[in-house]
Amino acid sequence: MSGNFHREAGSKSGNMLSVKQARAVGWSDIGVREAELIQRCATGDESAFAELVAEHQRMVVQLAMNLLGDRDEALDLSQDVFIRVFRTIGQFRGQSALRTWIYRIAVNQARNRHRFWRRRRRADQVSLDAHVEAHGEFQCAADVGPDRILAQKELATRLQNALDALPFDQRTVIVLREVDGLSYDEIAFSLGVAVGTVKSRLTRARQTLRAGLREQRTA
Repeated sequence: MSGNFHREAGSKSGNMLSVKQARAVGWSDIGVREAELIQRCATGDESAFAELVAEHQRMVVQLAMNLLGDRDEALDLSQDVFIRVFRTIGQFRGQSALRTWIYRIAVNQARNRHRFWRRRRRADQVSLDAHVEAHGEFQCAADVGPDRILAQKELATRLQNALDALPFDQRTVIVLREVDGLSYDEIAFSLGVAVGTVKSRLTRARQTLRAGLREQRTA
């Protein structure tokens, strides 16, 4: 995939990413190997960019799956994310961990895409196979009976439905905190907001999510 990024980056339009200065991390906190990888990418080294994609692509696809709820959209968005990373890596100055910087780009791209097609309802829910492919098996099948597997599938469906019903900003903060395990500072950088805003959004999102799950149980 990375072999095409140089060509695609020149053909895709869009503004350069504006990265907000953060106080938590500096170049001294970036590992030597990661700093070297970033510098190689900034010089246009496609083999270095292939390494970067290999390390972070699964994370980006999973995040996009959780934010958009559609695997094809997630895969397409991941291409856009890494094109943007390739085009803007020279701006990276250690404002955050590289992973968090990529999260910020991915969230911005997902938000733009969500705004574009938010009124379009998906005809089909994400299949269990797609969920497993994205997130891994729930448990070893040999240790779980059919009833338990069905219950897990139903729970996953209810959770996905409740997550899909959240406003995009609330869904994003839930996914970043509860699924991906980011710190409040990392989430704040990824969203470009204050930590206090992250906490208030997270409180509202949890309340709305619990209410949605209760409604599904009583329906």
